[in-house]
Amino acid sequence: MRRALKQRVGRRQLIALETELLAELRAVKRRVPHLAGGLVASVDGLLVAHDTHGAEPSGLAAMTAASLSLAQRLADTTGQGEFRESVVRGEHGYVATYAAGGSCVLTLLAHPDVNVGRLHLEARRCARRIAELLNDALTPKDPRDPG
Repeated sequence: MRRALKQRVGRRQLIALETELLAELRAVKRRVPHLAGGLVASVDGLLVAHDTHGAEPSGLAAMTAASLSLAQRLADTTGQGEFRESVVRGEHGYVATYAAGGSCVLTLLAHPDVNVGRLHLEARRCARRIAELLNDALTPKDPRDPG
């Protein structure tokens, strides 16, 4: 994903995209009480952007891809359609993963007392915005377009 972005956009645009993605991660963190952090990863496990503390982001991105692959197969095998989201509830909190377009996923880490409904609402909005940002960055621009 990072390589594809580097090939299709300039360095300045890549930095701007990473800044926007980080802003989205921080915004969802502000909107959802008890959210510990999050990251955006490519579907093949490469870290794109993160706002995590206490979790190694590259390793978490790789594990996200592995869990995504299993969740996709599970949804497909059971006839549930395309993967949209997955939630793992552990003793000390939640790991929630949301599709962010066809090439990336959003993974959020939350404390056990998070409002899960609020988490889903805000994370789905954030995932859509991330997908839009990535799509805009990867869509070839018309050189005749002044904007």
